[in-house]
Amino acid sequence: MTEDIEHRFWYNMRTGEVEQGFVSPSADRVGPFDTREEAEHALEKLRANSEKWAAEDAAED
Repeated sequence: MTEDIEHRFWYNMRTGEVEQGFVSPSADRVGPFDTREEAEHALEKLRANSEKWAAEDAAED
């Protein structure tokens, strides 16, 4: 992972756009991602993580 997070890629949840660097307020963006392509698939990653965590929680009950 790149240590210079200021120049990495972020997905803006409000606009649906990929941004490089701290363009938008932190409340609107998710990341950081190493590549633009990874950031473009941010919603898929978030959904997959949510499903995984829900399944883990269900297994604990």
